[in-house]
Amino acid sequence: MLEEAIQRLFIDHGWSLSVAESCTGGAIASRLTKIPGASQYFLGGIVSYSNEMKEKILHVPKKLFQNEGAVSEEVVTAMVKGVIEITGSKYGIAVTGIAGPAGGSPEKPIGTVWIAVSRRESVPLCRKINLEGSRSEIIDLTVEAALLTLLSYTGSC
Repeated sequence: MLEEAIQRLFIDHGWSLSVAESCTGGAIASRLTKIPGASQYFLGGIVSYSNEMKEKILHVPKKLFQNEGAVSEEVVTAMVKGVIEITGSKYGIAVTGIAGPAGGSPEKPIGTVWIAVSRRESVPLCRKINLEGSRSEIIDLTVEAALLTLLSYTGSC
């Protein structure tokens, strides 16, 4: 399982991890903490579902929502930088997207998701993915993609 591989890797290297979640509503944190011993590396997560919470807690600039929209590379980049800064973790994951069944547009249809992973003081790796399925399927696929992206970013995949 991905979460077990992440846990071993992070504990072995003495790394810490935090997450900022929007469209997954805490599902990444939940999956990581199902494994006993997660507290040895996982510092916590912030579920910032609304733009206001992203702005107030993660310090995402309001102009990004106005110029790019909440589901964008710029916003997910600001989210991952914010969660690393707030928690002091070595690594961070952030996700924002449209899980459906409503909320999509022709430019950003349901299933549009942005993932960012980063190491403190490094350039984040951002990925845009387009998923299909029910709301729960899109959330599950987003969690899987975020964890795979983290492993890839650390050079462990």
